Amino acid sequence: MSEALVLGVVRQAIETAVVISLPMLAAGLIVGIVVSILQTVTSIQDSILSFIPRAVAIFAVFAFTFPWMLRVATGFASSLFARLPELVR
Repeated sequence: MSEALVLGVVRQAIETAVVISLPMLAAGLIVGIVVSILQTVTSIQDSILSFIPRAVAIFAVFAFTFPWMLRVATGFASSLFARLPELVR
């Protein structure tokens, strides 16, 4: 197995992980910014107020995008298993 082949597989795995986690991270970022602006405007500094909406948004996005994430992860695993004879050499 050549070094370029290993690096290609690792790169593809990292790209897949980033693509899968991006919707949840973006939702957490957007909700965190909105809650932070709201806390600044109202001068309410409560840590629970910043945590709960972010957790709810991340869970909602996870529940909504789970079938897509499963298809992407399954596609990556299938392509990896299909390339297994090439990777073993």
